[in-house]
Amino acid sequence: MNEGDFIRIDFVGRIKENGQIFDLTKEDVAKENAIFNPEFKYGPVPVIVGSNLIIKGIEKTLKDMKIGEKKKIEVPLEEGFGKRSEKLIKLIPISEFKKQNMEPYPGMIVNMNNVGGRVLSVSGGRITVDFNHPLAGKELEYDLEITEQIKDENKQVKAILELYIKMKDEDVEVSVKDGVAEINIKVDVHRKTKEECVQIIKKWIKEIQKIRFIEEF
Repeated sequence: MNEGDFIRIDFVGRIKENGQIFDLTKEDVAKENAIFNPEFKYGPVPVIVGSNLIIKGIEKTLKDMKIGEKKKIEVPLEEGFGKRSEKLIKLIPISEFKKQNMEPYPGMIVNMNNVGGRVLSVSGGRITVDFNHPLAGKELEYDLEITEQIKDENKQVKAILELYIKMKDEDVEVSVKDGVAEINIKVDVHRKTKEECVQIIKKWIKEIQKIRFIEEF
């Protein structure tokens, strides 16, 4: 595949040391491993080759693959989620949690200043929080398959929206004509999310010069 290609991929991601599945798109594999979630939308996910919106280990592999090809790869931590850093384990005053009406406990997943973390311990008025990515320091394995290439501009815009917005196919309508993309989304979307989508659309779909979001009430 080439940089800028829009594709869809199926994948199963495992931690190399124990084979534990941490992410996947295939419903049958989820059911076989008793990790099926009825609330999760399974199926191939969109990727823009060369966009660096996915980990480096997968990114470079996709460039050497073709439509319909399957490949099993090992991803060293440097090309995955990086090394663990002790600097990302921080002591947070309990007052910061109180501001958000949170009662911290070990294992709790938190978001502090838009950074995700996990509470390691609670001691008096100070809380130890690990802001490392949960897969930092782990070598990974992936089963990859490129299922299709997306060439239609309407579908390319939808693919970008899918990356940023949790929605059903029927929740969005896209029309691209004469360099203008009109997007009608029937779910609430934060302005910042829309702005991020606009940046990605203009960067990777060169034919589109203007984007209009249509809201219905």
